[in-house]
Amino acid sequence: MPEGDTVWLACRRLHAALAGRPLVRAELRVPSLATADLVGRTVLEVVSRGKHQLFRFDDGRTLHSHLRMDGTWRISHAGRPPRGGPPHELRALLANADQVAAGYRLPVLELLPTDEEDRGVGHLGPDLLGPDWDLDEAVRRLGADPGRAIGEALLDQRNLAGLGTFYRAEICFLQGIQPRRPVADVPNLRRLVDRARRLIMANRERPEQTSTGDLRSGARSYVYGRAGQPCRRCRTMIKSEEFGPDGQERLSYWCPTCQP
Repeated sequence: MPEGDTVWLACRRLHAALAGRPLVRAELRVPSLATADLVGRTVLEVVSRGKHQLFRFDDGRTLHSHLRMDGTWRISHAGRPPRGGPPHELRALLANADQVAAGYRLPVLELLPTDEEDRGVGHLGPDLLGPDWDLDEAVRRLGADPGRAIGEALLDQRNLAGLGTFYRAEICFLQGIQPRRPVADVPNLRRLVDRARRLIMANRERPEQTSTGDLRSGARSYVYGRAGQPCRRCRTMIKSEEFGPDGQERLSYWCPTCQP
C-alpha cells in the first residue's frame, strides 16, 4: 500500500494538473456516483490526508479517494488515451482542456460536502505531512494503549496518519526497537515519532523511499525487504515475520542484534 509520502507526491502532481481549471469531462464509474455531475466545476485543490486523497471543488463538494493496495491515478495530456489499466478498471476520470487524471482500481471513491470531510477522514490521527501536524497528540494516541506492540501501533492510522510497513521497519531499526516491543517499553516515544516525521518529510519530494540516504536499488533500506541478508551495521541476518490484528497482518523486518 502506498505510504503517506507517495500519496502526498501524487496529490501534488494531481493538483498541478487539475487545479484552477474547470472540468470539461468528469466520469465517476461507481454505482453510487453514476449520476454525479462535475462538468464545469473548477478544482480548487488536491490534497492528501495521510493515505487519503481529497479533490476539492468550487461548489463545496469533495471527491474522496483511497488507493489501498491496487489503486492508482495516472495523468496524461488531453487527447491521449489514459493509461493505467484496461478500460473496465477505470473508476474515475477528471479532465480539463489540457490534462486528464484517470483513477484505476480505486476501492474508495465518494463525494462529500467539503465541510463534512470528517465523514471520510475524521478518524485519522495527526498527519505526518499535514500543515496541522501535532507531535504531542500523536505521542498521546500511541501511548494510550501501552500494552500494544509498537509495530502495530505505528501502522494504526488512528494514531498517526501516513506510515506504512517501510517506515515502520526502518524507524524501529534506527531507534533500536524490536517491532513487538510494547509501547510502554519504548524508551523515548516522542523521539521515535519525531524521527518518523523527519524521515517521511525527507522522502516526500521523490518517488523513491530511502532511510540510508542511498537511492541505488537494493541500498535504500536497513532492514525492510532484506530478510536473510546481513545487517548493514552488525552483519547479523535480518529476520521477518507477519504480525498484527487478525486480517491485518503485515510483514515486519528487524535485526536480532541491533533490535533486541
